[in-house]
Formats: sequence, structure tokens, C-alpha cells
Amino acid sequence: MPLRLYNTLGNKVEEFAPSDDNLVRMYCCGPTVYDYGHIGNFRTFVAVDVLRRHLLQSGRKLRHVMNITDVDDRIIERSAAQHITVRQYTEKFEQAFFDDMALLAIHKPEVIARATDNIPEMARLIEGLAQKGIAYRADDGSYYFRIARFPGYGKLSRKDLAHIEDGARVDSDRFDKEEIRDFALWKAPKPGEARWQTEIGEGRPGWHIECSAMAMKYLGPSFDLHAGGEDLMFPHHENEIAQSEAFTGQTFARFWFHVRFLLVEGQKMSKSVGNFFTVRDLVLKGHKPSSLRFLLAGAPYRKQLNFTFDGLKSASSSVERLRNFKLRLEAPLPPGRNPAMQQLAQDTQRLMAAALDDDLNAAEFSAAIFEMVRQANTAADSGQLFAEDAPPLLAALAQFDHIFDVMEDRDAAFTARVVEWARRERPDVEISEAALQLAASASVGDGEIEKLVAEHVAARKARNFFRSDAIRNELASRNIVLENMKDGTVRWRRK
Repeated sequence: MPLRLYNTLGNKVEEFAPSDDNLVRMYCCGPTVYDYGHIGNFRTFVAVDVLRRHLLQSGRKLRHVMNITDVDDRIIERSAAQHITVRQYTEKFEQAFFDDMALLAIHKPEVIARATDNIPEMARLIEGLAQKGIAYRADDGSYYFRIARFPGYGKLSRKDLAHIEDGARVDSDRFDKEEIRDFALWKAPKPGEARWQTEIGEGRPGWHIECSAMAMKYLGPSFDLHAGGEDLMFPHHENEIAQSEAFTGQTFARFWFHVRFLLVEGQKMSKSVGNFFTVRDLVLKGHKPSSLRFLLAGAPYRKQLNFTFDGLKSASSSVERLRNFKLRLEAPLPPGRNPAMQQLAQDTQRLMAAALDDDLNAAEFSAAIFEMVRQANTAADSGQLFAEDAPPLLAALAQFDHIFDVMEDRDAAFTARVVEWARRERPDVEISEAALQLAASASVGDGEIEKLVAEHVAARKARNFFRSDAIRNELASRNIVLENMKDGTVRWRRK
């Protein structure tokens, strides 16, 4: 079944295939590193990660480029206020972003393009637009894109340009969503601001030109797919199309993949409302990174995700259910095979692949694996799950986890890193007892746990219940839970 995706440019679901044999060339708008990333930002990055993982799982090759916007109005203002360079200001937030990506199991793109490393390319692009008469230089040395010279403007967002005022300009990197005016490509320097010397003069790039220059540098003048949050559709992506296609005369990106907004408990996320959360905020409240990953990955990208703490708790239960099911399959099973279980595994793999091919339907994708878990657990409870059934069921589970990536328990280690960061950088922030306990369990190595579990089992067999209970309590104090299985074995997990 071919992959079908909703193309914002065509306003419909279309069959997607790369234009260059088997190589998908994809650009994703990355973070503006002026602060720590919030869960709305990462909703987009997780959705793009699901897309890239499915493309790779489907046998595609991938050249995925993501920019790092390390110069914009906010960065300029904040670095100047602290009397440090732009790079000095942004480097800690850039590193924090990559740390949060790892925490949420988001794969790094093949190419990371930092805006400040590509300013000469931006200047040359602006110079080329000026030579075509599409860009113009203002008296102060700034350059603007003349929207009236690009007849296709508005084709992505389908904006009505009837009210545009010729020659009206907008300079800010932060736009009103309804503004349609000539936009800044290059900004002349103001006293005390960071600046770069280029062939078009001294100054700094506008936000939109950054992505056009870097996308075309690393992917060519025309490529397969451009991704980002729906808030970037206008004016950012609209402006990218205008300046890129005006320069090359070619289609900039064939597919546009936009991820819907995230609400928090039914409301728009806002610091003033008190419902604004970074990834780190949630971890310090005691929520596991795998739960957050599961919640963000499981929502279809074209549907608005209402983030709730009840939903996060439910996600945690779902992850535990999957991990426990894997442990059950890895435990000794009676010899034999059940054809129904073999068929169930095959059907589940087919249903999961079909769900993602159907416009990345993550809800149907996860529903398929949980139906498999339900049926297999029922069979096991009735003695109808056998040793030969485990490999195909585990293969289906691995297919699921290639996309969701929640089976390996990295929660304690990642929580420990966030707790360490908070103690070092944010001593004023409250750290929940749950986060402290989970972080503490990371210091207990698997080998030490296995040794204590073996001692616990030996003590039970010797009917030394005082010692076995003491070991159980000791492990519990380190956030390690022991579970007695029906076959007499004991398994452990980090709480």
C-alpha cells in the first residue's frame, strides 16, 4: 500500500513518493533557541519523527534537514541585555533542545543547519532577488521582498490578497497571523545589535530567508517534503515559498506536512494562564519521558491534541502494559504453537503498516498492537500461548516500537539527568518526590538488581521470608518493583 499524506499545498490527501528514486529529501523547521522547548514545540517534532521512522521502516532512504534558528528578534534582544554574543546566549538552549530530543527518543536529522553558519548563502539569495527586481533595498540598508511581484503568493495558506497595501512593510520576526505585507529579508543593524558583514551590507537576516537558503543549500532548489507546525503555515512557510520560487522558478517543496496545535486541558497553552509546560517541567513533576513520548506519538498529527494529565497517566499505564507483555513473551512458555497466534501476529503487522500508510494514522496503528496484546494475553491465561508463538508476536511488537520507541526503560536515567540539571541551573524549581525516587533508581545498576533478585528468590525457596521481604523492601526503596510470576519466576522493573 503506497503512503498517502495530506498535502497542505493541494488541500487533500495525496500519494507520496520521492522524486529521486528511493531518497526522500525532507526539510523540517527546527527550534528558535531563545528558551527551553515546550510541549507544543515537541508535539511537532515527535510527529515528524513518526513520519521519518515510518519512511525508514518502509525501506526509504532519507536526507532530513532541520534548521536551528539561532538569530531572531528575541535572541538579539536577550543577548544584548546580558552583554554576551548571540552564540554564547543560544548555545545552552541549543544543547538543551538536543537533550530533550534524546529524552523523547526523537531521531536526529541527517543534517542540522544553524542559521548563523549559513549567512553568506542568505545574502547571496537576497542579492539574486534584488537583481530580479523582486527584492528592494530601503534607505537604511534593509532589504524587503516585494509581494506584489510574486503572483502565487497565498497559495499555501489560501489568503485573500485583495487588501494588501503596496509598499507596506513589516520588520518583526513575530507576525500577526493576518498580516500580508512586504516582509524583511535583511535587517540593517541597530546600535548594540549583533551584525554580520556581507556582500549586501552589514546587518542580519530576517527569519524567513534563513529556511529558504538552508533548504536549497542542502536539498537543492526543489525537494520532496517540508514539515512544521500549523502556526508556521502563514506567514513563514508562505514567505519561504515566495522567496524561493521567485529566485529559482521551480516548485520549492512538493508536499507540505503541517502538525496541528496542542491544547492543555482544553485551553491554549499560555504562561499567563499557568498551563505552560516545558518537557523538563513535566519530568520534574514525576512524569516519565516514555509516557510523554507515547502520548505525543499516539495522536494523529492532523487532529488537535488536548494534552491532559489524566491522558499522561493513561499513557504511562499503556507503556507498562506493553513492557509487561514483552516480559511475558520472553519468559519460558510451554512447547508448541497456536496457529491463531501466528496469524494474529501477521495480521497485526499488516494493520500497523496500513495505518501509517493511511496519512500516519497513529491511533489505528497503536490500536492494532493493543488488540494483539489483549488477544495474546487471553490466550496465555487459558494456556493457549506457546513457545513458537513468541517470536512472531515479538516481531510485531518490535515493528510497533520502531515507531513509538517506548519499550526500552530509559526513564530513570533521563529523569536523573533532568533532576541534576534542575539542581544546577534552576534551584528555585520544585522537584517532586516521584521524580526524585525515579532518578535515584537510575543509580542502581542492572547487575546489582539481578544479584539482589536472585538472593530474594533463594531466600524464598529456603523459606527465609524475613530475608526475602527485606530484599523486596530494599529494592522498593530504590524504586524497583518485584513481580511474582505464575511459573514461579520473579521479574523486576523500575517503578
